Amino acid sequence: MFKGQYLLVLMTVLFIIFAIGCAPDEAPVDDGEPDEEETTDDNGSSDEEATDGEVSGELEIQYFVGGYGDSWWKEVIEDFEAEYPGVEVVEHAGANINEEMRSRWVSGNPPDVVYIDGAGSSETQMVEDGQLMNLTEWAEGVELEDGSPLLDSFIAEPSTYDGELYSLPLVFDAWGTWYDMARFDEHGYEVPSDFNSFMSTMGDIQDNEGIEPFVTTGQHPYYFSRGMLYPAFAAHGGNELLADIIQGEDGAWETDEAVEIMENVQEMVEAGYVDSGLGALNHTQSQMNFLLHDNAFIPVGFWLPNEMAGDTPEDFQYGFIPSPMNPEGEPMAIVPDLRPLAIAEEAANPEAAKAFVEFVYSREYAELFSEHTGAIMNLEDVDLSNNPNVPEYLIQANDMINDPDQVQIYYMPHPMSADLETPLSDSLVSLLLGNLTAEEFIEEAEEAAADYRGE
Repeated sequence: MFKGQYLLVLMTVLFIIFAIGCAPDEAPVDDGEPDEEETTDDNGSSDEEATDGEVSGELEIQYFVGGYGDSWWKEVIEDFEAEYPGVEVVEHAGANINEEMRSRWVSGNPPDVVYIDGAGSSETQMVEDGQLMNLTEWAEGVELEDGSPLLDSFIAEPSTYDGELYSLPLVFDAWGTWYDMARFDEHGYEVPSDFNSFMSTMGDIQDNEGIEPFVTTGQHPYYFSRGMLYPAFAAHGGNELLADIIQGEDGAWETDEAVEIMENVQEMVEAGYVDSGLGALNHTQSQMNFLLHDNAFIPVGFWLPNEMAGDTPEDFQYGFIPSPMNPEGEPMAIVPDLRPLAIAEEAANPEAAKAFVEFVYSREYAELFSEHTGAIMNLEDVDLSNNPNVPEYLIQANDMINDPDQVQIYYMPHPMSADLETPLSDSLVSLLLGNLTAEEFIEEAEEAAADYRGE
């Protein structure tokens, strides 16, 4: 009996073991922790990739390559990909990138991030067309590496549209008037500080060298508008007149201040100081003529030396002043021309786009920007004075801009819309070529502003 009982127990145990081994797997217990092995959803993407707010995937960036070059962008993008290894950045860049990407913006398939600069771009137009994401609430939480709020750290405040924020200003550029310091020292020419001394110096240059002293590009008339007229409006009428001109307000061009400014331009033309062949010149041709001493003054932004580095004569010394269109005895005027970063309203990867924009704004990259481009990133408290890689003209200009006894800084509410700037530019070229009087130009400018307002 004992032996039979033993065999019965042994068979029972073996049966239980076999049954357990053949049973289906037990459902896992949910302990709140993720499984080590990723699963995929019905679309084939991993749980990690599908998580809301995850900074990963493809990030498309559009940036214009002009006088600032692209070396700074390359370095920043490389560092960003190292910081976010799950992101693959696709760059759309070049001198004609705004035209090349236009169809994608129009069709509702834009890149995620856009740097708004160069011919064919208009921040105001993009806002009016609903192409840019509203950043107002998000930007309030963005901080620099030291914890200071980004919105409190700009040299110049961002453009706003009815109080809303659609971009963040990346580049603090300042249009001004350039000259050759070596040439001026050699001939003893006075560096102008107002419109009267500007006219006097141009007269001396013309008498001594037999040239037309002032040149700009007729193919891109906004160089003259932004480089010469905007500072003049600010110096004569402050931010109010400047804003009225920018926004196409009724009667802005007919104010006493605007009339005086345009009559000053007519005076420059009638004196023979403005290059009579500017209508055929693009920006690089006008800049080349300036470097060859065919002219003595040219209105351009801080990118000029970097853009023309390969063509600059060895003995040429860049000199920069705020455009001398101000009345005698008044400070010269600077109107910052901010070049912004924005995120597309229809961005395919908005989380990565926000991460990139936040990543870019640091004082480390601001100093690198000045090294790479010879221009200033729009962040305050960036010390360039002891950096041997920053050009001397930029250090001097930075000191001048920050001296209120020499220079007053004024601000546009936002850039002028292309719908207004284009017809104004056509009339401006006619004025600079002597085909319109100041009075006739003002009539056409008021008509263009009325059309812009829809009247």
